[in-house]
Amino acid sequence: MVVLGNRGTCAQSCRLPYKLLENDNEIDKGYLLSPRDLCSIDEIKELIDAGVTSFKIEGRMKKPEYVATVTSIYRKYIDEIMNTNKNVTLSPSDLTDLMQVFNRGSFSHGHLDYLPNKDLIFKEKPNNMGIYLGKILNYNNSKGYIKIKLQKSLSIGDSISINDSIYHVSELMKNNNNIKLANISDTVTIGRMKGNNIKLNSKIYKIQSKELSDKALKSYSNIENIKIPLKATIIVHKNKPITLNVETLEKESSFFNNINITLSSDITPQEATNAPITKDRIITQLSKTGNTEFEFKKINIDLEDNLFVPNISLNELRRQALSKIEDSVLNKLSRDYNKEFKNKFEDTDNTLISTNTTSIKMTNKKINILLNLLHTEYDYTLINGVDNVYIPFKYFIDKKYKETILKITNKFNTHIYLPTISKDYYLNLIKNNLLEITKTYKISGIVVSNLGEFGILKNIFKNKDIDITANYTFNVFNNYSEEELSSLGFDTFTISPELDRFSITSILKNKKTSSELIIYGKTPVMNSNYCLLGNSNKCYKECLRKCENSNKYYLKDRMGFKFRIIPDNSQTITTIYNSKILSISPLDFDSDNYRIDLLDESIFEINNIISTIRSGNRLEGENYTNGNLNRNI
Repeated sequence: MVVLGNRGTCAQSCRLPYKLLENDNEIDKGYLLSPRDLCSIDEIKELIDAGVTSFKIEGRMKKPEYVATVTSIYRKYIDEIMNTNKNVTLSPSDLTDLMQVFNRGSFSHGHLDYLPNKDLIFKEKPNNMGIYLGKILNYNNSKGYIKIKLQKSLSIGDSISINDSIYHVSELMKNNNNIKLANISDTVTIGRMKGNNIKLNSKIYKIQSKELSDKALKSYSNIENIKIPLKATIIVHKNKPITLNVETLEKESSFFNNINITLSSDITPQEATNAPITKDRIITQLSKTGNTEFEFKKINIDLEDNLFVPNISLNELRRQALSKIEDSVLNKLSRDYNKEFKNKFEDTDNTLISTNTTSIKMTNKKINILLNLLHTEYDYTLINGVDNVYIPFKYFIDKKYKETILKITNKFNTHIYLPTISKDYYLNLIKNNLLEITKTYKISGIVVSNLGEFGILKNIFKNKDIDITANYTFNVFNNYSEEELSSLGFDTFTISPELDRFSITSILKNKKTSSELIIYGKTPVMNSNYCLLGNSNKCYKECLRKCENSNKYYLKDRMGFKFRIIPDNSQTITTIYNSKILSISPLDFDSDNYRIDLLDESIFEINNIISTIRSGNRLEGENYTNGNLNRNI
């Protein structure tokens, strides 16, 4: 499956403004993580020829009109390619419709092109820009009239944006005559326009087209609403609870097959003084299934004469019956956990697993440090109390770090730390250099960040005694994951930093292999295939190569928090680190290994961190949370 667009996938953080700092100096600002929308119609044939059989349109948090418009246009061009086996060119009208329905600073080809993409990010605006209509030529504030020469058509019912304020077009005039539609090059007056943001020469954008929305609505409004057919049998007798039996009429292949529900009401029908209930009224009440997925096709009624039944009792019976059917289907779909699993992962007293911190001792516990940044001016041999040192792979293939690495490997058990993202050519780089690195340096182990890297290791180190650790990027959320990694050949697994206290404790309690827990450091919040310093997704000759100097770079958000960024030009990957330090006491969790992630700490600070952790204390920072370092657990 390939994501075609028509928009970039972006988390909430991508929609926020940032300042890019070089040390303490601002060198850029805007919505620096906000990508332009991906439009890949030009690449569809190439993707099909490459063997892609399924395309995904990104439509998260979008309106139905957006989904209808984008899917219909992509469907049109995919069909044309499949029928003609020829490439296609996006027509101007279809491009206009795509841009109208949603665009963030026009479109880009994302990472599909071979050349560097310097248009990947649009820092001016994080939401829909719409289509440019023109500038305000004249504004009569007292009457609310705006004059504009149109570069695109405009009609009554459209929505426009002026300086980020949205207005609805309800009056449109040309030569003092009211019109419903104005065309390109028409000079028109838009009436009933008031607001402080309206100024002479301000740019106007059409952000919603009534014609396009109506067309999209029409395309899906007549789609058949398929419902699950039901049969009901209801018995209404005097002085007896009402009985309702509901059964499904689905085919054998359906999850809704052979479901039969019988319910009784709390209310017993009494003799009516006036307006007795009728069969037609019962049918009406039972048939009110509304927006549910159910529909009564057959209703059999056994009704005694002259009885009073309140509508509310029939409504409640119907609601309960439909709810029971849904529960029955969910039970069919639920996983059947065996007794072994229950005995293994559930406490017999059904109480939460708790950690007895007094029983956890630092004896036989290992402390490992990750040197995210390797400083040639540091004397790392002065570090005390550490068991293993992790050094990123990129430093092993850079000759200027050879002497520094030799000193580290001669004193400490050293592990090669493979990157969290490894592109194809970088996997080849790992493959071609890994064995030679182990011959040059004393290497005790390797920290693997993805399965591609692990596949290379299995072929290189078949008979070599070397420890392999699964990095946090394997997202170990439970003991099933741990056991699978162990079966593949991993010696140690790193617990996901996104877990809460209960989940971490549960995994550690039931683990079978050696565990590692990150307890201190600034953790990565994002890895981006984009360089904020060079404004590109790939290196290029004209770049100033700020990534190679010794300056420190940060993203500063609107709250004043600074997020350290580390550019890596070997793959054009930028790692953005949390503004806050993760820090917990090792006594809170009974792990075999505790990991410290380091960036800019001095040797003195590193020793202080190790000493504090060895004593079982926690430094200033944030506790483990469920994906949010601002929350305590």
